[in-house]
Amino acid sequence: MKKSLGLVAHDDKKQLLADWCADHKDKLVQFNLFATGTTGQKIAEETGLEVQRLASGPLGGDAQLGAMIAEKRLDGLIFFIDGLAAMPHDVDVKALIRLATIYDVPFACNRSTAEAVLGSF
Repeated sequence: MKKSLGLVAHDDKKQLLADWCADHKDKLVQFNLFATGTTGQKIAEETGLEVQRLASGPLGGDAQLGAMIAEKRLDGLIFFIDGLAAMPHDVDVKALIRLATIYDVPFACNRSTAEAVLGSF
């Protein structure tokens, strides 16, 4: 059975995540990939990977990924966070991180930890 991986990035980190996905396409093709709306679109367009797109983050995509974690339908989360920008939906971001922590889901917030999470599978 394929593992499931959530992919999300703040606006200024979307290109960095798409580039990371392109670099690891050979491994990522082995996963069921889920991503928030615009992040998923960018990854799919730039890599050709099949990505199931959820709502955009501010419109509930972060909450959808959090629900998948709570339902034990997500095996890992890659979330490239922009630590310098204020986020209007910061409570959703915090809830997603909290759920990944509570449910002990491997979680990466930057390129180096994403390497470690992907390697753990």
